[in-house]
Amino acid sequence: MRPAETVGAVGAGVDPALVQAPVPPMPPTVPIRPLRFRELLDEPFALIQAHIRTFAVLGGSALALGVLVALGATGLVSHLTDGSDAGTAWAAILSTAVCVWVIRLVLRGATIAIALADFHGVRYGLLDGLRAAGRRSTPLVLAQIVFTLIGIAVLLVGSILVITYPLALIWLSYVRARRFVTEPAIVAEHAGFGVGVARSKELVHGADWPTAGLWLTQRCIFAVLAVPAFGIPFFLSDFSGTHRWAVIALLVGGLLLVVTVSEIVEATSRVLCYISRRCVREGMDIRIPGDRR
Repeated sequence: MRPAETVGAVGAGVDPALVQAPVPPMPPTVPIRPLRFRELLDEPFALIQAHIRTFAVLGGSALALGVLVALGATGLVSHLTDGSDAGTAWAAILSTAVCVWVIRLVLRGATIAIALADFHGVRYGLLDGLRAAGRRSTPLVLAQIVFTLIGIAVLLVGSILVITYPLALIWLSYVRARRFVTEPAIVAEHAGFGVGVARSKELVHGADWPTAGLWLTQRCIFAVLAVPAFGIPFFLSDFSGTHRWAVIALLVGGLLLVVTVSEIVEATSRVLCYISRRCVREGMDIRIPGDRR
């Protein structure tokens, strides 16, 4: 069976060699059916818990590499500029921003691949998830680039006046909602970037504002999670002191920790929303006697 012929399957995008193995598939962690708003908030954590070891290794590796790269780049620029405060500050900001972008790209692709495999009864490991995401690397990178540019453009327009910023955030939530399941569609249906965006708009149609509300609610949850995450660096600063490099390391580590956790949660939520919307609009949860899906 060619990959293009598995578009309609729940776990499309899963390696056929794993699907056709003699070991019977395991039941999915989350039932395949339409999910209510509360379930779309809760079930990502159940899915993460079912693969806690894989996600811990994935997130921990990405976090460690991101911190090392950001601090290494900052240290190099600081050395080249003779310890200039402005040069060190800009190097820390820009290197951290680049690491955040790359970490989100890698975590989003691998997490979505692992979550989609779960719905097909296949348990992916770290390397399996990375390989599955790597096969769709080009459209995933394009999706991440457009995702970033849209966010920057909307927030820049909204920041012209302080009073327009909340309206821009609502506008951004609506734009994010229409493209919320682009990446799951790309991985699951072997779609290109344009087809993935079109599929996302098609599936989310009729639930645009509930999905926007889900996106906004998740931002509030991530803000709450960020409090203890940033509390750890400030707690450690009591022992390390307020030396410049200690503060830079703790702030970079705290920010990347928040990004790592929030991205894994959001990526699993995108998969759950994708499955839920396919059940609503395409009857994926309907089982016909004799159907081998």
